[in-house]
Order: sequence, then C-alpha cells, then structure tokens
Amino acid sequence: MANLKAIFVVVSVLLTLTSLPGSECAKKPVSGARKEDVPYIKCQVCEKLAAQLYHQVQKKRAEISPKKISEYQIIEISENVCDLKKAEADWILQIDVVEQGDILELVEQGTEGQCNSECKTIERACQEIMGYSDTDVAEYLYKSQPQIDSLVNYLCKDLTKACSTKPPLVPKDRTPGEPFVAKSAKEAEMEKIMKSMEGKVLGGKEDSKNDWKQKVITGMAKTGDTLKKHAHKVANHAGQWWRRIKKLSSKKSYKQEL
Repeated sequence: MANLKAIFVVVSVLLTLTSLPGSECAKKPVSGARKEDVPYIKCQVCEKLAAQLYHQVQKKRAEISPKKISEYQIIEISENVCDLKKAEADWILQIDVVEQGDILELVEQGTEGQCNSECKTIERACQEIMGYSDTDVAEYLYKSQPQIDSLVNYLCKDLTKACSTKPPLVPKDRTPGEPFVAKSAKEAEMEKIMKSMEGKVLGGKEDSKNDWKQKVITGMAKTGDTLKKHAHKVANHAGQWWRRIKKLSSKKSYKQEL
C-alpha cells in the first residue's frame, strides 16, 4: 500500500514537471561521459570525493545523534556517492569543468546545473576511483574517524593512486565542453522529490538488502570475537599443559638427585 502511494506521488510529480514553462520542461540533451577527459580531472575528483565522504558521514552522525553511526551506514554513503541516481551524488551536479590553458579545472558553482557530458564524466571518474574500494574507505572512516587531509591521502594516494602522479596536459585541439546551465530552484526541488520517491518505491527491497548486509557485518564481527575467545582458551590450555610438564620434569629431576 505504501508503495502504491509512493508511485502515485511520483506520477503527480511527473505531471507537475510537464506543466512547467518551456524553458524548464524542455528536453535535455542526453550526453555520455567523455572517457578521454577522466585522466585530466581524476585527482581533483578524488579530492572532492574525499571531502564529500567526510562531510556526509559527519552529517549522518549529527542526524542520528545520540546514536552512533554504524559501519553499514557509512558503506551505504560510499556506495551511493558516485551514483547520480542517488541523492548522495548531488554534489557532482554543482561542478563545472573549465579549461584553463593546458589543464582542466573543477569549479564549484554553488548551485545544481543540468547534467551533461561534463557531469557524466565526473561521475565516471568518481566511479573509477571508488571501484571496489567503497568498503575499504567505509571501514577506514568508521574505525579511524580521520580528518579530511588524512582521508584525501588515504583515498587518493594510498588506496587508489588517483593523485600519485600529475595529470597529463590537455591537448590544444580538445573540443570544449558544454557551458554550465543552472537548474531553476523548482526543477531542482522536483528532482530531489523524484529521487526521494524512487527510494521509497524500492524501499521494501532495499530494506531486505540492507538487513542482509547488516547481518553479514554483524555476523563477521561475532565470528571474529568467537575466534579470539577460542584462541585465548587454546592458549590458556597450552599454558596449563606446559606448566604441568615443567612441574613433573622438576619432580623427576629432584628424585634422581636423591
């Protein structure tokens, strides 16, 4: 029933979007990522990604306080932060890729823009950086609670090497990207509602998936504790056995001397 209500809201939002003025409801050009641009911006994307991870985890901590943030909640952020379909990746929409001589610079605009090839290119670079490292980053954030500088070094230099070398120079014949076109406040709000409703529609499936992940994490932690206890018991038994052997050996030596 809840899912049906969510679907109804999504349909209502779509109808509202179609009623917007021409400039707001005009079809947006669908552009793919420019793979060749990824090496030029990868390090900058990594630095901004690290900052986003830090701030989003801090925000989550504040939202659920006084409860403590779980490792799974941090994993969820790290899984979504490079996916434009998720709210955690909205930061990508605020960045313009600007050509400055022979380098590309990521410039924050302070407002969300239309997602074009530049937006998709940043998303792709972000996904290449994270790869299969999302759980490693989440574990580091959970256990170490690092500051931004430490997180940047860990993610961009130690874990992924995204900033281990200088980016290549941009060729002079590179085709410039599209200009940054800001969304209207109403359009940005509608898209946020759509993402929120999409999450609610899929909520049942996600909840079961989340429960499974949480059980795995909890199970691994319990298994680790059990193994530690078992190892401690084995060590104690071995110690007791060795002490008995030494005691018997001492008695035999004493009798032989007599």
